[in-house]
Amino acid sequence: MSHANHDVLIIGGGVAGLVLALEVADQRGVTLLRPASDDRGASRWAQGGIAAVLSPSDDIEAHIQDTLVAGDGLCDEAAVRFTVEQGPAAIQWLLGLGVPFTRDASPGADYPYHLTREGGHGARRIIHAADATGRALMDTLKAHVAAHPAIHIRDDLTAIGLLKDDAGRCRGARCLDTDGQPIDLPAHDTVLATGGASGLYRHTTSPQPASGEGMLMAAELGATLMNLEFQQFHPTCLYDPQGTPFLISEAVRGEGGRLLNIHGERFMPAIDPRAELAPRDVVARAIDAEMQRTGSEHVFLDVRHLGEAAIREHFPTIHAHCADRGIDIVKVPIPVVPAAHYSCGGVATDQHGATDVAHLFAVGEVACTGLHGANRMASNSLLECLVFARSCAAMLQDASRVPLVSAPATRARAEAAPAALAEWRERMRGVMSARVAIVRRDAGLAEAAETLAELQQEIAEVAGRGQPAAELVGLWHSLRLARLTVASARARRESRGLHYNPDCPHHGAPLPRPSRIQLSDLV
Repeated sequence: MSHANHDVLIIGGGVAGLVLALEVADQRGVTLLRPASDDRGASRWAQGGIAAVLSPSDDIEAHIQDTLVAGDGLCDEAAVRFTVEQGPAAIQWLLGLGVPFTRDASPGADYPYHLTREGGHGARRIIHAADATGRALMDTLKAHVAAHPAIHIRDDLTAIGLLKDDAGRCRGARCLDTDGQPIDLPAHDTVLATGGASGLYRHTTSPQPASGEGMLMAAELGATLMNLEFQQFHPTCLYDPQGTPFLISEAVRGEGGRLLNIHGERFMPAIDPRAELAPRDVVARAIDAEMQRTGSEHVFLDVRHLGEAAIREHFPTIHAHCADRGIDIVKVPIPVVPAAHYSCGGVATDQHGATDVAHLFAVGEVACTGLHGANRMASNSLLECLVFARSCAAMLQDASRVPLVSAPATRARAEAAPAALAEWRERMRGVMSARVAIVRRDAGLAEAAETLAELQQEIAEVAGRGQPAAELVGLWHSLRLARLTVASARARRESRGLHYNPDCPHHGAPLPRPSRIQLSDLV
């Protein structure tokens, strides 16, 4: 087993991990674990943009209040205020790096870059790079990271667990190389930037979503997980059972796109006065209900009335991608369906990304900062990545070093046949999609808890012996995270935000509180 000493170890190379690496590398050496699969994760596929108060006609308090309303009473107001207040400086930092945001050439524009509006926002405050903001961010950040002499990128390793010393402090990570050989990376400080848990579900909005592996690795060290029951389903993923997932940005509705049922009838105005611009939980449930009412597998998102010029200007990526799938969105509406998109819960952290395990930090979707509450407002996620990665970096710049010690070896896990792994993962995703998705009921959650416990016992017979294998270890992490998610959903005896259970009262708790759970809570 190979060993090496590292200063700051960052696991994950999406927007949060890249921003953190850049911000801390001028003061400390950085090792960035960034597998090639990170280019297919959630960051690159983010289309809409970044929410921030940039226009003179907008203000901080308005953004704060919009976020609190969308979070349905469960936001940490201090976290919301901190994030929103830091937003303009974070955007200025990105502009300094050269991110090619779309400019506003319209006469009388009060801000040099085009700002769009999305669900839950009371103003145009979404800065974007056409309809491919994530790609523009990733390309710019990757170029700067690659050029920084203090950042060492490892694309040949997969983290399978975290290391700790006898005092319970995080001391780095255990990884597997491309040959399946274990390698320890001891580190003074370790940061998880591994993404969310949308991969627990069958239908998602990114081709290779995270499945909560980083969350579970933190929980193995004793870190608290929070609000796992609040899994956001994006209302509009392209419906194409034969193709790869593709997100139809909320900005399409922000620019006037209309939702129609299978009969061509608009249905959102009768459900919410904000119509298509209602928060995502409202829109996703409305689509789900309309699909059930009409017996259809999708609804339509119609932009034909916007005209070809506006469609090509604002949504070139979506227009081209749909055309490649045989759908001319200038002439026909887009078939869409809700899909797992964003985890509002994760590893509980403070405003600097610190967890309750010493020297372990978490940023981005893997973390739960309190910003999103029970429902994330559109385009606040990339803002959170920026603000908390920069805040975490500021703390790490001055962090005291703790002498590294040899960490106890984790138990190796066995190989499993690819067919068995695929079958186990499909069973897990099938249960989560059927019983723990947009609408949950007590009986379904009880069934999910029992089925997942049985599946864990089945996999444990293989996972507890032999040599480690990355796919099996990842599934083992994901399955236990799925069980914790179900336990959190069963414990919340109310319907709130993204957790909708008709067997529970709406806003049943007089003093709503975040849910907190640890791995030791599983029985």
